[in-house]
Amino acid sequence: MIRKLGAALSAVAIALALPACAQQPAKAPAAKPSRAANDADPALWVVKDKDTTIYLFGTIHVLKPGLTWFDEAVKTAFDRSKEVKLEIVMPDPAAMQGLVKATGVAAPGTPPLTERLPAGKRAAFTKAVTDLGLPADALDRYKPWLAATQLSVAPLSKLGYDSANGPEEVITDAAKRAGKPVSGLETPEQQLGFFGSLSDSAQLQFLVSTVDELPKLETQMAAMVDEWARGDPDALAREMNDELKSSPEVAKVLLTDRNARWAQWIKGRMARPGTVFIAVGAGHLAGPDSVQAQLARLGVTARRVRY
Repeated sequence: MIRKLGAALSAVAIALALPACAQQPAKAPAAKPSRAANDADPALWVVKDKDTTIYLFGTIHVLKPGLTWFDEAVKTAFDRSKEVKLEIVMPDPAAMQGLVKATGVAAPGTPPLTERLPAGKRAAFTKAVTDLGLPADALDRYKPWLAATQLSVAPLSKLGYDSANGPEEVITDAAKRAGKPVSGLETPEQQLGFFGSLSDSAQLQFLVSTVDELPKLETQMAAMVDEWARGDPDALAREMNDELKSSPEVAKVLLTDRNARWAQWIKGRMARPGTVFIAVGAGHLAGPDSVQAQLARLGVTARRVRY
């Protein structure tokens, strides 16, 4: 589940989870890699006709500092674009807190989350919470999906990952400086609603799977970033497809259905002239149900940009 989240987790989940460990010190950075090791060439696609061009760029929402990716073909595509589309445009923190309270906190009278987990998973869940420097019962009033996102993303800051280094923030800052409009394919309310629409059993499975895989977080995240940096969506898809088999409901709600809606938006946008730069989680652009695959089913071809 962590591999799936790391590649395709919604931007809003990143925003929800990282503050939980904001007081945790990050690991000391490793020695600065060589320029070759520091250079990333992530995958980029383009959809175009005679008067419309839409670039599709897959992101990893959090990265360690020092990786250079906003150059070459990616920067050229961005510079050519007149508008930018992200998964969402983040609201201010106060507004986000209100949304979280409304959608991610369990209703009064709901048993504590620890008690709702299988007995054999409770100790591991409690350890995962306290390892973040939080009280053992800190997540007990959360719905399982919100606890899962906290546990899967919050530890990343201790490993040196930061959303400030992520492509969404870099692209947003560059767009603002260039005067390009930035808008979302979805709203924060919609993204939170997708998580909330999962059945209770799917949410609990989501949480249990997250707890089970936490010991692998560092190696899995490093592997995904490496696949992203090498521009290898097929490797990313192979990892994700294995994870998706364990939770078809989560896969449908968080990936497949959203990919289909975004493909419909792209097809509709092709009816108007202009150049658009779209940046979404890399997992949405990998595998048999990717945005590109959904576009192909609509008769629209996305071509890989080689560089």
